[in-house]
Amino acid sequence: QVQLVESGGRLVQAGDSLRLSCVASGGRFSNYFMGWFRQAPGKEREFVAVISRGGGVTNYAEAVKGRFTISRDNAKNTVDLQMNSLKPEDTAVYYCAARISWSTNPNEYDYWGQGTQVTVSS
Repeated sequence: QVQLVESGGRLVQAGDSLRLSCVASGGRFSNYFMGWFRQAPGKEREFVAVISRGGGVTNYAEAVKGRFTISRDNAKNTVDLQMNSLKPEDTAVYYCAARISWSTNPNEYDYWGQGTQVTVSS
């Protein structure tokens, strides 16, 4: 059983940068692919970014490509999401999630954090 706790969300202005962090416990962190997802009010949860077990392979949603960067530190059991050039449409609750194999489908992830709110004002 893996427990995930996100942090770093807050209110920012359009164009600002923000770094989200997720710390894992209760499992062998390096066994898991890690993903970031987000859910805006009235919308379904959507894929943001995913990173491989060793950190060498990443993938991003088109909406965030070039602005967001996912990274992980297996020694610290953390996965981060660096978000630059934030836009109002990035406003959402952001979740980190863990899975044994690669996926961008939120329905296929086994472990989830509680989420952290990111609000981008125009």
